[in-house]
Amino acid sequence: MVKRTSFEGDSCPIARSLEAIGDWWSLLIIREAMLGLRRFGEFQSKLGMAKNILSARLRSMVDHGILTTAPASDGSAYQEYVLTPKGRGTFPILVALRQWSEEFDDHPEEIATILVDSDKGRPVRKLELRAQDGRLLSPADTMLKPRPAPRRRSA
Repeated sequence: MVKRTSFEGDSCPIARSLEAIGDWWSLLIIREAMLGLRRFGEFQSKLGMAKNILSARLRSMVDHGILTTAPASDGSAYQEYVLTPKGRGTFPILVALRQWSEEFDDHPEEIATILVDSDKGRPVRKLELRAQDGRLLSPADTMLKPRPAPRRRSA
């Protein structure tokens, strides 16, 4: 088996995030957790993953602080997987991937669901990147610059 390159400690924030959630199984597990799944068997049944792969992904997401384990809510001896605030923070990532697919998929009519506001029942607007003053930004309107060095405290 080929060992995957680790991006832990990489200076790029995209590479660092891929270390934690960069494979499709992890994103699908997070999607299902957001939809309410909590138990190993539920994830395995819904996603059709091999148990060893699911176990490794769940362990990795717990290690990265995306999921935590909790005693089963029904009082049984099982444990459940619960999204942490860090895990719930992936919601805009999943929405962006969904919206990208809806726009560029070769067969968008085959997509079975639409994302709607649960209060009003209306489709969610497309995510937009805006400047602090409200201007809509494109890639040409952005750039990367070095992060300022942390200030040193004087003794």
